[in-house]
Amino acid sequence: MEKYTVTLCSIVALLVISLFFLSCSGTRPPHVGKQNLAPCPQTPNCVSTHSTNKTHAIDPLTYSTDHTQAMDQLVAVIKSMKRTKIITRTETYLYVEFTTALWRFVDDVEFQFDTEKKLIHFRSASRLGKGDLGVNRDRMESVRHLFIKSNK
Repeated sequence: MEKYTVTLCSIVALLVISLFFLSCSGTRPPHVGKQNLAPCPQTPNCVSTHSTNKTHAIDPLTYSTDHTQAMDQLVAVIKSMKRTKIITRTETYLYVEFTTALWRFVDDVEFQFDTEKKLIHFRSASRLGKGDLGVNRDRMESVRHLFIKSNK
């Protein structure tokens, strides 16, 4: 009977821990995927090329090719990164979910092409919580670095 109790307790504990990790992904925000970039919330876990707030502001990506080639390069960069899932892709819009390794937190990242100015605007935000320890900004700077590198 003791072995059964220990095993049952272990199974229950494992189930509770698994449910906790699954709940870290949250649900997709209603404004994401609409092909327009929403403003960042007041929390510091978001960066956007449309923001003028120092906490959230980040420069857009630039390209010199046509936008379809730039989109292909951006998609290749995204696919080269770990734990990414492309949700929506159109001619001038890309929506990607990035998932963290340990806690399985999901960050929503959207890219919007300005084909006239040859800019790629983006917004990267954590789905849950208030802080992100700079993860969204660091990720987007990594995307920038890889995107520039792919143009050479």
